[in-house]
Amino acid sequence: MKLNESIKKTIRETFQKIKTQASELWGQTREGDVPYILVGTATCSRALGSLEVFKTFKEEITKHNLNAHVIPVGCMGHCYAEPLVAVRKPGLPLILYCNVSPPVASTIVKHFLLGDNFLPELILAALEPNDFLPLIDDLPRYGLETRTILRDFGIINPEDIMDYIARGGYEGLSVALQRDQEAIIGQVLASGLRGLGGAGFLSGKKWDICFKTEANGKYVICNADEGDPGSFSDRVIIESSPHQVLEGLIIAGYAISATEGYVYVRNEYPLSVKRMKTALQQARDSGLLGKKILGSDYDLDIKVFEGSGAFVCGEETGLIHSLEGKRGMPRHRPPYPAVCGFKDAPTLIDNVKTLANIPLIMLDGAQAFAAIGTEQSKGTALFSIAGKINNTGLVEVAMGTTLKELVFDICGGIPKNKEFKAIQIGGPSGGCLSHEFLNTPIDFDSLIKAGAMMGSGGMVVLDEDDCMVDVARYFLGFTQKESCGKCTFCRIGTKQMLLILQDITEGKGNPEDIDVLLNLAEVVCQGSLCRLGKTAPNPILTTLKFFRDEYEAHISEKRCPAKKCQTLISYYILPDKCERSCDACVGTCPTEAIYTAKRMIKAIDQEKCVKCGACLDACPIQYSAVVKFSPADSVPPAPEKLGEEK
Repeated sequence: MKLNESIKKTIRETFQKIKTQASELWGQTREGDVPYILVGTATCSRALGSLEVFKTFKEEITKHNLNAHVIPVGCMGHCYAEPLVAVRKPGLPLILYCNVSPPVASTIVKHFLLGDNFLPELILAALEPNDFLPLIDDLPRYGLETRTILRDFGIINPEDIMDYIARGGYEGLSVALQRDQEAIIGQVLASGLRGLGGAGFLSGKKWDICFKTEANGKYVICNADEGDPGSFSDRVIIESSPHQVLEGLIIAGYAISATEGYVYVRNEYPLSVKRMKTALQQARDSGLLGKKILGSDYDLDIKVFEGSGAFVCGEETGLIHSLEGKRGMPRHRPPYPAVCGFKDAPTLIDNVKTLANIPLIMLDGAQAFAAIGTEQSKGTALFSIAGKINNTGLVEVAMGTTLKELVFDICGGIPKNKEFKAIQIGGPSGGCLSHEFLNTPIDFDSLIKAGAMMGSGGMVVLDEDDCMVDVARYFLGFTQKESCGKCTFCRIGTKQMLLILQDITEGKGNPEDIDVLLNLAEVVCQGSLCRLGKTAPNPILTTLKFFRDEYEAHISEKRCPAKKCQTLISYYILPDKCERSCDACVGTCPTEAIYTAKRMIKAIDQEKCVKCGACLDACPIQYSAVVKFSPADSVPPAPEKLGEEK
């Protein structure tokens, strides 16, 4: 695309007008002598009542005739502490309050905004250095993270384009539109950015292939079809900073000369769909999307396409078929979509996290991005952390950070002083790594070498109470249900492996089952067409490699070492620990299996017990009067029922 100085000047001046307006609006709400309150309104916080908290703040400010701004923002990544509220009072640092309820919101207004009590007992941290609150530090994990993608999360209103522009948004697009495509692609190549959707292919190389493929029309697509169990990073990014993704997509479209684009989002993410549609309309209204973007000669139209939730549509050729109105099924590659994709035209498909990095690379430069991370894995890794971990949520770290640093230093370790057992990385197609791999650096190559994969950025932490055979069964069950059925090896092989795992967890396994699983895993990996099938056996392969003793215990001893598999355990109440006056377990049992025995102690009728574990959860005794037994244990005799004579 030919560029002249006149067009470049128009782009600069057009964007500068928008930026000046955005800065003025930002100053009206975030600067000066007026307090402001930032309330997280992403899905995780909404589930815990943040909309009611937001409403309460608005009502209290009106009630007290207080001049203050209440602003909805996205997710800060601290899901364990939601709902989160950040409050700035003139002269004081931005203070972060955790687990805020409507009554707490009223208290904050009454005692802090209207008074001088900043309620230290409710504070999670001060988000800025301060002298006024010397006993309250900034969040320690922020010092260990490298927040580039997340740098505006929880600060800007995701449904206000001016907030995003005031923080530097769309300036990267302005810079890109003043360069030719080869220069942009060269900068992406020089940055070393690799695709963060799982494959880790060099983004600049893919862009270059698509750019050099001649065609009358080209397409650019954002793959936001996030479907891994335990993974939610793409959802949070769109909910918290949709314009960041959109800006990256527009830059990508310009770099390859695309005229149409799509954001493919699963319809199970209604808030993501809503906020992306809002972002698209705001960008059009501001001249940042549509005809002659920012006064340039470049035209691009982008639409949101709502997927129906098929996991296999996360694979780019399956996504393309879905976008074309066909059944979402992968096809053979090559040709790759960059050469022949949507409607048989060259199509650039990038993940949400990949695109979110593009504006920063345009603005800060390739070298600044490449300075973060390792030699082969540049930039940051963004993970959604779930499972047996104290501080669940979204974490962004420099490539090369170890798993141990992530789990224990940043996310606070394992709850209730339990022992770390494993970490599942890369979603259902990833691998389970044992404690021996805690010093493994988080980067593409190191994780693959260890037996896992970066995947879409999901991590599930497991502790001593988790059965690794059951974990493999769970993840394989997911991929088996999500198989499109095209490949015989994937369709039938995953089903057979799942049936074997079910037998093992029910105590019906045979010694030869382990060899059968290994053989099936090999043929499924080799014979499947797409990565869903090729990686589906990974949970089995890694759990067999690192936790083979658990498989052998299930098969040979008919025992679950973690006492997790229901068929292989039973629940009993220890008479010497039971509080005679307590009926907590009685009220929670769904089958009325708990009865009162002599001396008023409680006991469990094994014939009625469905092994749901509700009694164990309800028992108030510190170390619990309710215990699990496996068939190999010596179980206590059943006590006589009250009034019963033997």
